[in-house]
Amino acid sequence: MIKKIVIIGPESTGKSTLSTALAQYYNTHCVKEYAREYLLKNGTDYTFENLYDIAQGQLAGEDKGTEDAIANNKELLFIDTDMYVMKVWSEFVFNKCDNKILTEITKRKYDLYLLCNTDLPWTKDELREYPDLLIREKLFHFYKEEMSEQHVPWKIINGLNEERTQNAIAVVNEMLKKIED
Repeated sequence: MIKKIVIIGPESTGKSTLSTALAQYYNTHCVKEYAREYLLKNGTDYTFENLYDIAQGQLAGEDKGTEDAIANNKELLFIDTDMYVMKVWSEFVFNKCDNKILTEITKRKYDLYLLCNTDLPWTKDELREYPDLLIREKLFHFYKEEMSEQHVPWKIINGLNEERTQNAIAVVNEMLKKIED
C-alpha cells in the first residue's frame, strides 16, 4: 500500500523544493502544486470561485500521481500541498471556504504531514503575496492549528536548505520504521 506524505505550509517555506528533494531521495513520485500552474496561466487576480478550480486541479494531480506511483510499484508519494492549504488560503483571503474543499479534506487519506516552518528567508517571485514575516508566521499558526485538530501524524520541518531536507528525511524514516515494527 502506498504511503502518501503531504508537504504544507505558508508560501516561500520550501514546500516545492522539499517535495522534489524527498521524491528524488526516495526514488519515487512527487505531485506538484497545481496553484502555481493555474496562476501562471490565468494570472494572480483570482476570485473565491477560482480556488475550487485550483483545488480540483490539485486533486486531479494527486489522483494521477497516485496511479503512477502504484503502477511503478513505489512505496511513497510526496504531495506538494493539499486541501488544508486550500482551506487556509481561502479563509485567509476570503474569510470563508467552499464546502466542497472541506468535504475533500474529510475524504482524502494521508499517512504523514510535513509542516514547513517560516525559518527560510522569503524569496520573491511573481506569484507570492505575503513577504511580511508576521503574516507568514500567522499563516503558519493557522496550519499548525489545522494539523492539531486532525488525526494524521505531522511534524514541523525546520532548517535551511540541505538541513531542512535531512530533517524531513529523518521524519519520513521514523514513519517507515514504525510501519515495519
